Amino acid sequence: MPKIDFKGISKTFGTNTVIRRFNATVEDGEFLVLLGPSGCGKSTLLRMIAGLAEISGGEMLFDGKLANDWTPKQRGVAFVFQSYALYPHMTVRSNIAFPLVMDHFRKWHHIPIVNTIHRWQVMKRPEVKAAVDKMAEQLELTPLLDRRPGSLSGGQRQRVALARSLVRDPSLYLLDEPLSNLDAKLRTQMRSEITTLHQKVKKTFVYVTHDQVEAMTMATRIVVMNGGTIQQIGTPDEIYDEPANTFVAKFVGAPPMNLLPVQLNGKDLTAGEGITWTHSGQKPVGETKAIFGIRPEKLELRPEKAGRLPARVAVIERLGAETIMGCRLGLADAGDSISTEDLVFVRMPGHPGLSHGDACSLDYADEDACWFDKPTGQRIASRHDDTRVAAIA
Repeated sequence: MPKIDFKGISKTFGTNTVIRRFNATVEDGEFLVLLGPSGCGKSTLLRMIAGLAEISGGEMLFDGKLANDWTPKQRGVAFVFQSYALYPHMTVRSNIAFPLVMDHFRKWHHIPIVNTIHRWQVMKRPEVKAAVDKMAEQLELTPLLDRRPGSLSGGQRQRVALARSLVRDPSLYLLDEPLSNLDAKLRTQMRSEITTLHQKVKKTFVYVTHDQVEAMTMATRIVVMNGGTIQQIGTPDEIYDEPANTFVAKFVGAPPMNLLPVQLNGKDLTAGEGITWTHSGQKPVGETKAIFGIRPEKLELRPEKAGRLPARVAVIERLGAETIMGCRLGLADAGDSISTEDLVFVRMPGHPGLSHGDACSLDYADEDACWFDKPTGQRIASRHDDTRVAAIA
């Protein structure tokens, strides 16, 4: 179970750099999730860990030993690909058992007849059959064991690919968006299965996804990436409650954190002193230099004029146990054309009894606010920073 250290890792394809000076540590036994949008370099990094892609610069250490040039076999990893990569001529049972068969592979097994006999003998072993049957039962594949991949649905193929990688006992599990082709119900079930597997085997997992729900529910730590660089490393709670910059604030959360530009005026932002909230569409006097952030569930919906921010309901999403409401600041007609980018979202339990176009107001506790530097997008270090704020744009 290796501890992995990345020291200035970079990856280039020709003149295109996809990973820049990646520095991080994957502790022994943790569940690390690489989270980011498509094209941010997370899958490329996973392939470098597995030894499937060369490292252009920097060092990767397994338990303190330089592993840049190690073969995949030397690293002892199990890799679940985003694409199924199943063998079409083999049954589901043979596909799942393939890594166990290869553990006993020798050079002379390349001979066709010898290869067939060898695979048949290994497949007949009680421990191999038991391992395959157990994994098939966990992933609801038992009725499909004698079928071939061509007769399976996309979700079924993904489960076979997942079972094939998990059936081994490797030192490191690498998973590249393994749940992307599953339906919603099975995706939820598989998140629980993979989390339970991690707790049971107590080995290192590195998991790639662009789905924040998977990251938040499964990870012990998350690395948020964008443009080949690390945006933030932290626990799920740290990533959600204390985003390092506006990218993390917008990427993590559904709906994401509300981000509103504000002016400076010499008042204490942490106490909410002297903050004058102007109507949507009005431009503040002076240069806008800060951004106010608040999570939707931290906003309180109040009657008109009872809260700090006058607003009007523009969007209502009823989800049963909770309701998400999109409000436009100010009291302008909610029928006017407005982008969802300009709405402030509120998450609340039940249903507030408001309709589209109703006037209301929004309020918040000062300690729930986040503040970001406008030019850089970086979070102001502390909620008690002495930066001064005046009015929302």
